[in-house]
Amino acid sequence: MKNHFKLAVCQMNVVDNKDLNLNKAVNMIESAARNKADMVLLPEMFNCPYDNSKFVEYAESRKNSRTLKSISSAAERAGIYVIAGSIPELENGKLYNSSFIFGRMGKIIGVHRKMHLFDIDVSGEITFKESETLTAGNEITVVDTELCKIGVAICYDIRFPELLRLMADKGAELIAVPGAFNMTTGPAHWEPLMKVRAADNQVYVAAASPARNESLSYVAYGNSMIVDPWGDIISRADADEKIIYADINLSKVESVRNELPLLKNRRKDIYEVCEK
Repeated sequence: MKNHFKLAVCQMNVVDNKDLNLNKAVNMIESAARNKADMVLLPEMFNCPYDNSKFVEYAESRKNSRTLKSISSAAERAGIYVIAGSIPELENGKLYNSSFIFGRMGKIIGVHRKMHLFDIDVSGEITFKESETLTAGNEITVVDTELCKIGVAICYDIRFPELLRLMADKGAELIAVPGAFNMTTGPAHWEPLMKVRAADNQVYVAAASPARNESLSYVAYGNSMIVDPWGDIISRADADEKIIYADINLSKVESVRNELPLLKNRRKDIYEVCEK
């Protein structure tokens, strides 16, 4: 296992055109590979606008997915890991918000279906109910690679600390968060959540948002970022389309956990977080 690797986070400008979105995703993967990235993270719903009606319109089954074929080919050509944000996945008449993780040979090595559906009603600000179209996933996702173990949580999942703690307990040293916080929740919670989850679990957290596109009905906050195990932001985008990079140094995980041994200092005789 390598002690460090280069991570690229792609803040894509998602538009209401699947072909344009797929071309952009592939181009960004290829650009990241030219810049010597070992792994690429795409944003939540990178192939379609974040909109319940668009989830239905853009949905693809795993077996016949043009999106997954495009990303698989790009990963194989570049010889790079790709955490393919998320797409609306159709299976047995149900829609899921699903992230597919591709290995260097373009094969799917893991899938995470968003476990916590984004059903909110912030008075006077925003109402959105993913449950109107989407079904929740039920699996905690930690993928083992030769780089490190990687947990995957999609957007609203980040608000549930038990989930990320279980990922850390399963050995995750990097947690990838494709997300699409909006202009109400983003300024308030995006940065603090990413920093606290990284510091709480002493892991790297990489969060990929779509770029801010004012022409869509749901406007993403942007501000994709990579946070180290101490809780420091080591790379960050603003509102515009951009690829950000960071060196993921696994010795940093080990040193922080030795210097501030909070995972060891838990009172498991009194409380614990466990998977059912």
